Amino acid sequence: MATRLTAQLDKVWRIVRQLSGDDAYERYLAHHATHHADTPPLSRAEYFRRREQEKWEGVRRCC
Repeated sequence: MATRLTAQLDKVWRIVRQLSGDDAYERYLAHHATHHADTPPLSRAEYFRRREQEKWEGVRRCC
């Protein structure tokens, strides 16, 4: 019973992390290892810096 509850809570926690974007770096690392294994991955700080830069690059208004 406790094992099943723990498994369900783990699943819910993974879904929450995915919906909030909290697991973005881990997903990036998995993608990078699969598709770009010949190059080193970005550090966590550099990954988020680039992500923010891409997010706000096209914004040209103040409000």
